[in-house]
Amino acid sequence: MSGEKVKSVKHWPEEERPRERLLAYGPAILSDAQLLAIIIRNGKAGRTAVDLGRELLERLGGLSGIEQAGVPEICNIAGIGAAKAAEIKAAIELGRRYQQPSLARVSFTSSQDVADYYRPRMKDLKKEVFRCALLDTKNKCIRDELVSVGSLSASLVHPRDTFTVAVRESAAAVIFVHNHPSGDAQPSQEDTLLTRRLIQAGEVLGIQVLDHIIIGDGHHFSFRENGLIGRAPRN
Repeated sequence: MSGEKVKSVKHWPEEERPRERLLAYGPAILSDAQLLAIIIRNGKAGRTAVDLGRELLERLGGLSGIEQAGVPEICNIAGIGAAKAAEIKAAIELGRRYQQPSLARVSFTSSQDVADYYRPRMKDLKKEVFRCALLDTKNKCIRDELVSVGSLSASLVHPRDTFTVAVRESAAAVIFVHNHPSGDAQPSQEDTLLTRRLIQAGEVLGIQVLDHIIIGDGHHFSFRENGLIGRAPRN
């Protein structure tokens, strides 16, 4: 009824409150809206936290939509400010990272191995992100480094900055990876020119560039496999 005041979640019977239900029965029993309500905590303007969670899911297209949405989009939901939006994004990012393979167990022997590792991390990104995988002498990952975010250019991806961590970590080789938000994995002229510059810098430093891989929508492009980087090293 329009004149009836909506009770907040804290006034619900204890067995119906999302947090209490999670503590009693575990998180699997809760709906997406109820899980979001635990993060949101407090409702606003006559709507409970569950109501806000439900509206968030409906307007943004479920959890995948929330993952892809920016903080300003989430804040368009009345009752959700920047702090709550940040907490929601952090929780979803933790879940996404949990589903990714552990870097400590990764050994790259082909471009497909690289693509399989990075695609879950890059498939839904709206900007080009350039990363560098540092490898030891057995092609096992030592570390993954974010190099730049934005359209690729010589000014954004500079060999000096790209190899700084590789030198510090005594990496034997590197693999460069970036995504194309358009979904087309074919390299641009800028991609090719940048790759040549990075190879030259690696030769000076004694760090081998094993490959540069572009992640597209369901497929990838390997500079090595397409003959744009020298022959593959023997394992």
